[in-house]
Amino acid sequence: MNELDFASLLCSRLCHDLISPVGAISNGIEILSEEDDEAMRKEVMKLLESSANQTSNRLKFYRLAFGAAGGIGSQVPIRDARNAAVSLFDGSPINLKWSAEIGEMDKSAVKLLLNMILVASEGLIRGGELTVSITVKADKISLVVSVHAERVIFQNNAKDMICGNVEDTEMDPKLAPAYLAANVAKYLNSNVECSDHNNNGFTLTALV
Repeated sequence: MNELDFASLLCSRLCHDLISPVGAISNGIEILSEEDDEAMRKEVMKLLESSANQTSNRLKFYRLAFGAAGGIGSQVPIRDARNAAVSLFDGSPINLKWSAEIGEMDKSAVKLLLNMILVASEGLIRGGELTVSITVKADKISLVVSVHAERVIFQNNAKDMICGNVEDTEMDPKLAPAYLAANVAKYLNSNVECSDHNNNGFTLTALV
């Protein structure tokens, strides 16, 4: 896939994820302009606040996961990545557990981790537990993202894509994070592996 095609797919993915909360804000503002009932106005304000927070949280995550964010230098504080993930799942049925042995990582490693998190979270169709572990092994950093729930669905095309089988997988916007993760891993002379895959969970691992 060429860079232009990937950019188009990623933009489509962003638009898909942001259109719902942004649309809710637009609808809420329209209702407020016409609604005189105070109780109804309060309910609309709650909707506006929730939708605005959801939009902001997604943008914070995507800024690190897809963009060139991270400040000056090549290292990004782990807390920034954790805060972005916490914000993304705020108000969702996904319970995030996070542990890290280090305080910062290379920007590309952070990008890889966040896209692994995003891909893994999409398997939790009804919510569940998502565990992130960052440990040091010799001269490598181990990134482990696991999901567990009563019902987990990990589509084969997403699995193939994030594990590096990019040429054999038909692309669509939903797979853009998996494609990005696979290519960032390759850039870091690594790859993403999937293990313990069953109806109740799976684990994504990368050494960088």
